[in-house]
Amino acid sequence: MVDIILWIIILILFALSFASIIFPIIPGPLVLWAGFLIHFFFIEGSGLSTLFWIAMVTLTVLLIISDIVANSYFVKKYGGSKWGERVAAIGVIIGSFILPPLGILIIPFVGVLIVELLQSRTTKEAFRASLGSLFGFLGGSVAKIAIQALMIIWFLIEV
Repeated sequence: MVDIILWIIILILFALSFASIIFPIIPGPLVLWAGFLIHFFFIEGSGLSTLFWIAMVTLTVLLIISDIVANSYFVKKYGGSKWGERVAAIGVIIGSFILPPLGILIIPFVGVLIVELLQSRTTKEAFRASLGSLFGFLGGSVAKIAIQALMIIWFLIEV
């Protein structure tokens, strides 16, 4: 009975890791690791290999970096400034509280647009940078979904 409850908790934690894509306030990698560690410490006979743990550390680093790199890359690629990059990142966090889930798309877009216009960019340049923030968020989200799915599938194969 205890094992069933623990598995339910693990599955809820895995679901929360995907919810972190829409609600960035939820620490996706941390809840994934909580699920792994609950299994490791509390479910009898959990035999997770050394390769599994090395891969999870590597994938966790990649998971964290992918979001930052995608946002930065796309804002830069579409002509955004450093301030535009920063506002895009902050906008995603603020947007998760304002009008979730659409706020995470709208707030960074509008924020980057305003910041770029305040820096004397043309409307076209500011709009392009704003599109970059949108593509960055979407690209980072796709990467996070893929990496988290890989981590969970690997875990399920190991157990």
